[in-house]
Amino acid sequence: MKILNFGSFCIDHVYRVPHFVRPAETLPSLSYTVFAGGKGFNQSLAIARAGGTVAHAGSVGEGGEWLVQRLETAGVDVSRVVKSAKPTGHAVIQLNPSGENAIVLFAGANRSITREQIDLGLTDFGAGDLLLLQNEISEPAYLVQLALGKGMRVVMNPAPMDPVAQSLPLEQLSMIIVNEVEAFDLTGETSPELILDRLAQRMPQGDVVLTLGSQGAMWRSATHRLHIPAINVDVVDTTGAGDTFTGYLIASLAAGLPPDAAMGRAVVAAGLSVTQAGAADSIPDAATVDRVLAGSAV
Repeated sequence: MKILNFGSFCIDHVYRVPHFVRPAETLPSLSYTVFAGGKGFNQSLAIARAGGTVAHAGSVGEGGEWLVQRLETAGVDVSRVVKSAKPTGHAVIQLNPSGENAIVLFAGANRSITREQIDLGLTDFGAGDLLLLQNEISEPAYLVQLALGKGMRVVMNPAPMDPVAQSLPLEQLSMIIVNEVEAFDLTGETSPELILDRLAQRMPQGDVVLTLGSQGAMWRSATHRLHIPAINVDVVDTTGAGDTFTGYLIASLAAGLPPDAAMGRAVVAAGLSVTQAGAADSIPDAATVDRVLAGSAV
C-alpha cells in the first residue's frame, strides 16, 4: 500500500502573548518565531518520522521552497509539489502561557491547486493505496471522488471545518479523524460516545477516530471500540499535536500494527509533541516514541 498525502504547506508566524488579543486591543508579544507548518506538511513529516513512506502533493509560492526541501530531507517524495504564482500559505498564531493557540490562516498557494494537478498527482496510485486529505487545499471533493474511482482508500482529517468539509461523502471514506470541535460541527454532539455513535451511523463501513487532547483518543469501527489515554506531560505548545497523531496513526497502520498498538503509538507521539514549541519542529522521531512506549520516562 502506497500513501499519498495531498496537503498544504504553511509558514507559521508564532507570537507568544500573555493572553489572546481582545477586540480593539493592541498587544505586545513576548516573542516571535517562524516555523514550518501546514496540516498537510506536518502530517507528511510525521509519517516520515514515524518510519513510514509517503509522497506529498501540493503547492507552494515564492519563498516556500525551504518547506519542500525540509520534507525531501526527511525522506518524503516531493515530486508532485508544484510552484504557484500565489504566495505560500501562512498562519499567524497566538500562543498563550497555557500552551493554547489561536490561529489566523491565509491559504495562498494551497487554494491554487487545479484539477489538472490533482489528475497528475494521482497518476501512479490505484486500488488499495491510501489518500490522506485535510481541508486546507482547493478541490477536496474532486480529490475524494477521483481517489475513490481509482479504488483508493481515503482517510480524511476535515480541518479546518467548513461547509465544504461537511458536504464530503463521509459514507465512502475509509477513516475520518476529528477533534471534539470538528466532531461537534459534524454531529451536534459533545459527548465522545455519542459523537462516535453518530459518525459510525454515517460511516457504517469506515473507521472513526476522535482525538480528545489531554484525554487521549478514541476509535470506533464495526469491530473495534478503543480508548487510549493520553500520557502525562508538561504542555508547552499544542500546535500540531493533532497532525502528529494523524501521521503516526497512518504510518503505524500502514506498517501492519493492529488498531490498539497504532493508536497507542499515535497518542504517545502527540503527547511528546506538546512538550516542544512549534508544529513540525515538535514532531518526535520513531526511536523516541518507541522508547516511551517501552516504558522509559518521558
